[in-house]
Amino acid sequence: MTTTALSSSVAAPACYHCGSRVPGDAPWTITLDDVVHPLCCPGCEAVAHAIVDGGLASYYRFRTELPERPDDHQAARAETWAVFDDPGLQSRFVHPGEGGRVHATLAVDGITCAACAWLIEHRLNALDGVAASAVNLSHHRVRVDWNPERLAFSRILAEMAAIGYQAQPYEPDAAQSRLRRRERMNVRRLIVAAVGMMQVMMFSIPFYVAGQDGLDADFDALFHWLAFALTTPVVLFSAQPFFAGAWRDLRMRTLGMDVPVSLAIGSAYLASAWAVILGEGDVYFDSVAMFTFFLLFGRYVEVRARRRSGRAGNALADALPLSAIRLAADGTERILPASELTTGDRVLVRPGHGVPADGVIENGESSLDESMLTGETLPVTRRTGDPVTGGSQNIESPLTVRVTRAGQDARAARLVDLTDRAFASRPRIARVTARLAHHFVLQVLLIAAAVALAWWFIEPSRAFWVTLSVLVVTCPCALALATPTAVTAGHGQLHRRGVLLTRADALETLAQLDRVIFDKTGTLTAGEISLERIQPLQDGDPDRLAAVAAALEAHSEHPIARAFRPHRRGGLRAEDVISRPGQGLEGRLDGHSWRLGTPEFAAPEAAPAPPDDGHWLLLAEAGEPRAWFALRDRLRDDAETTIAALRARGLAVELLSGDTEGATRSLAERLGIEEWRAKASPEDKLARLRAVQSTGQRVAMVGDGINDVPVLAGADLAIAMNGATDLARTRADAVLLGPRLMRIVEAIEIGLATRRIIRQNLGWALVYNLAALPLAAMGWVPPWLAALGMSASSLVVAAEALRLARWTPATATPATRPEHA
Repeated sequence: MTTTALSSSVAAPACYHCGSRVPGDAPWTITLDDVVHPLCCPGCEAVAHAIVDGGLASYYRFRTELPERPDDHQAARAETWAVFDDPGLQSRFVHPGEGGRVHATLAVDGITCAACAWLIEHRLNALDGVAASAVNLSHHRVRVDWNPERLAFSRILAEMAAIGYQAQPYEPDAAQSRLRRRERMNVRRLIVAAVGMMQVMMFSIPFYVAGQDGLDADFDALFHWLAFALTTPVVLFSAQPFFAGAWRDLRMRTLGMDVPVSLAIGSAYLASAWAVILGEGDVYFDSVAMFTFFLLFGRYVEVRARRRSGRAGNALADALPLSAIRLAADGTERILPASELTTGDRVLVRPGHGVPADGVIENGESSLDESMLTGETLPVTRRTGDPVTGGSQNIESPLTVRVTRAGQDARAARLVDLTDRAFASRPRIARVTARLAHHFVLQVLLIAAAVALAWWFIEPSRAFWVTLSVLVVTCPCALALATPTAVTAGHGQLHRRGVLLTRADALETLAQLDRVIFDKTGTLTAGEISLERIQPLQDGDPDRLAAVAAALEAHSEHPIARAFRPHRRGGLRAEDVISRPGQGLEGRLDGHSWRLGTPEFAAPEAAPAPPDDGHWLLLAEAGEPRAWFALRDRLRDDAETTIAALRARGLAVELLSGDTEGATRSLAERLGIEEWRAKASPEDKLARLRAVQSTGQRVAMVGDGINDVPVLAGADLAIAMNGATDLARTRADAVLLGPRLMRIVEAIEIGLATRRIIRQNLGWALVYNLAALPLAAMGWVPPWLAALGMSASSLVVAAEALRLARWTPATATPATRPEHA
């Protein structure tokens, strides 16, 4: 009876969707490629039909891991999610985008492999109204851009549920909770493996000391059975992820790192158990436990490195405090959730509290710690009228802040969106290394089979253990860890230095640059432009002319607009204002047409010459010049040092500016930039970039304004300044979180260091495997030594990558530049 029941259980079919056991009377099926596949429950049936009927059946051919079993009611109708269409609720997690679109980040349960990402993206992208979707495999998040007029948010959530993935708006606390649960399980597996290894080694050492003669027969049996009992939980619990991964790979007819690992652990364990039960043969429980522990420890080190990098994004998401003190018109205080703040609210920020939203100080002066957002360790002083960023920590005195951006519109929340974009894909070198590891596994298995065959004829009693040593010693763990650990550590170091990468390949591009092109205003200069002098023409009123210019600039995000703010008049408003990037602004005031910008733009028929080589703007009414405005901008403190450091590292430096020739020449000569162009329109900048790229050079563009967007989009690496416009930041591959230009030099050095460590790791992994393989094949490496060698190689690779966490900038940074006439 027992045998019959067991064989019946073994023969029971597995659910085609989730792999669970299918009940004998289950009526649920799915037909794919004219083959009927059994399903275990109505939930799996609904999900499977949604996938196949949606034309996404390739998911079942691509997946490398089974999904979680869905609830029977998971494929619910859109009405179930209707609560998420409430505008008040959506204001917390749906953000405006371009062209009338919006975007949101979702936390998704059930993502197990790259096929899940493929399925989700294809399902969402097929919806009418979805512009794009990107899955972040590392953090199990999905970013979706869609047109709210054509598609309700509830429909997106319902479609996710229909294919078996429960999704909800991303909440950092919930995501961190899931991450902690996963980490606790990994630590438990590691602890069980560590305790088992130590105890098994204790019972194995006497055999190595006694040599061939062994111990007393009773002691031999006792120690072997104790080692057997202690190794079993290590194999069944700690090594379970390796077996699950190997089964997934074999089902999908692919070869991953877990296949040789599982073969080594499983075969050594079963062979040793067989030897103990029969009372004859070699026993290597110590090698099994050691191999499992060191493999888990290597993965633990990698996960820790990834978590340190990912913690930056989660820290940003948690930077905004949960509560705020809002001040009413009569000065009374009310504590409320920070998510309920709106533009125009006045909040009180006491010492030791965080700033709950972006805003402007209305009253008070204090030092703020902005290290979370900018990477700058020293506090900065902020006074009345200065902007403050949500997430900053107030140190000294109370501040009254007028909110300009709150909740998900705050800068910290927008940086999280950019971080998600970077992690939604893997860098090219990581993809190449993954393919290399796959081919290496195939070669290892073929070599192991050849070694087994050869030793079967040489000495059959050693064939199994020599083959086992070959499998263990050549495990491609080091090769698989070489790139991801270094890339993750590089990302983390860059963020600590105040540089946020928003594209996966940006780190690799940093190490390949030949030229860096800078914009002028707001980039090499601080963007703190002030109105130095007004020179009216035709006896105009300076105050009114300044007010007209201020009314036009009120519609601009350019740093120049801030210089005219003190001259705004409440009753003077410009209409139909159009911004001409690189030229100026035009609009209507009191029925008259006005232009402010370059002389050629403001007065195209009779453009006068500027009074001198300074930075001048011309105001014209219907083509008639009315006034000159002299502007002054402060050069960034470290601009000279940055330019000199880039040139010292062999990089060409160029300045492209839309400013006048005199102002551009003066700045270029001061900084020692030999290649510069003035009066460059966005089209001129892009044409110059293309011309340089056509010579084979890889170019980085550093800018901050809307007029820099075309050239940022065309550059090999686009770098946006910390004060850049939202549009410039979304087009950038890297964003500087602080005002220091030297961060660009440090980012290039980190990119070079990361590439160097990746190459060293790959070289070490290949050299180790090529050297250890022949020794193991000749029978000179026992299984326990093979496990030790493999583990040591993986730990060396991880330790090399983690050197980036201790990286410091070069001390010999050039501080001077060659003199120019």
